[in-house]
Amino acid sequence: MKQINLCLTLFCALIIFNVNAQQIEWTPEQIKTFTGDYQGERSKDGRPHVSDALIKRLANVSTEEAWGFLRNKGYHNQFDAGWVIIGDKPLVGRVVTTQYMPSRPDMDEKIKAKGKQENRVGSPNSWPIDVLQNGDVYVADGFGKIIDGTLIGDNLANAIYAKSGNGVVFDAGARDIEGISKIDGFVGFVRGLDPSYIQGVMMTCINCPIRIGRATVLPGDLVLGKKEGVVFIPAQFAEDLILNSEFTALRDEFGVLRLKDGTYTPGEIDMRWSEKIKTDFLAWIKANPQKLQMTPKEFDEYMKERNW
Repeated sequence: MKQINLCLTLFCALIIFNVNAQQIEWTPEQIKTFTGDYQGERSKDGRPHVSDALIKRLANVSTEEAWGFLRNKGYHNQFDAGWVIIGDKPLVGRVVTTQYMPSRPDMDEKIKAKGKQENRVGSPNSWPIDVLQNGDVYVADGFGKIIDGTLIGDNLANAIYAKSGNGVVFDAGARDIEGISKIDGFVGFVRGLDPSYIQGVMMTCINCPIRIGRATVLPGDLVLGKKEGVVFIPAQFAEDLILNSEFTALRDEFGVLRLKDGTYTPGEIDMRWSEKIKTDFLAWIKANPQKLQMTPKEFDEYMKERNW
């Protein structure tokens, strides 16, 4: 029965998609269909809206912790590496997706005509910027094109930052790197740098599912971009992933501290903790509440479910 219901859901989703295929941006109903596992707050455009407070904490999560959590959930295609990184801080935020394809005149003409009907201003590669909200990360599938695939220069980067206060992940190229680097707070992950202008590329949809390298990305996912690469986190896992990572960081810090002072052996710390170590850990937390990134209430609730 579950399989039948799933098939019906997907069938209905495809019908919705086909009926509205001429739209530039996916409707809230389409987005909700494909992100239905998320039960929290949503933006007006239908995307999951994970809270700013959680996103701020996400910046402290390691790539390895996020990747490992998602792998344990069966999500094996949420990370991609091999980026040129602009900026020197973690990139975190809610995803706005855009898909680009090699240009085809008949299709490109229809997309531009539809954009005109929808009162979209300027060239199609500027349309995704218009939908950005504060805290969003503009994520674009530019099919890895670098030469003549520069989806961003300093003008668009300034426009993106003005709208979102955030950055981008572009599976494509970038130009005007000197100008972009002067934007304080802007962070970008791009495939390469080239002085060429964008050409031979057309924008096909906004807030639709896209592929970024070996990752599948949905609108409303969270981005965690660090030196190792970019993790795309489904919104339904955001809170649990962050809490789990914060607890693991505390556990590791305590373990290293006790190893350094000789209280326990590596074998004791690396295996399932004894009741003595658990009690010692909880006492250490109580004596050092500033170590908590989560609230004391969140910690207490988390410990009720924690299987050491």
